[in-house]
Amino acid sequence: MNTRNFPIAIEATEVISRKTSIYPEPFASRMQGREKSVLGDVFGLTNFGVNLTRLLPGSGSALRHAHTRQDEFIYILQGNPVLITDAGETNLSPGMCAGFKAGTGNATQLLNRTEAEVVYLEVGDRSEGDSVVYPDDDLHAVFNEGRWTFLHKDGSPY
Repeated sequence: MNTRNFPIAIEATEVISRKTSIYPEPFASRMQGREKSVLGDVFGLTNFGVNLTRLLPGSGSALRHAHTRQDEFIYILQGNPVLITDAGETNLSPGMCAGFKAGTGNATQLLNRTEAEVVYLEVGDRSEGDSVVYPDDDLHAVFNEGRWTFLHKDGSPY
């Protein structure tokens, strides 16, 4: 097993954050104010991903979405985001966590409606053949061969 290219441990806050979204436009610009430090990749993790995510005031985690195969988990470190699910809104605070089982169709999103930064950890697996439904937007995503492809709901590409 080759581990020489991966660190033993790091300071998570020193990992360069990704400030742009992989969504196509017009959706990518809606993710302004979200910064992700992709921690799992630093260690060469391939079965699951771990991100340290920051939401500036007024920003959101993602478009409201539901995965068919990928479980997701979040743990709030700082701030007070609102979790949006099909059941409604839940106010979160540091130390709270939430898990989202794949295949339920329950679409989720975090919003920062406060004047303070929100920081949280997000963990998700990297299941081949995952598909994502965005009930509020004309968007559908499919994960194959290690990458996301984005389509309109009618199946035409972006």
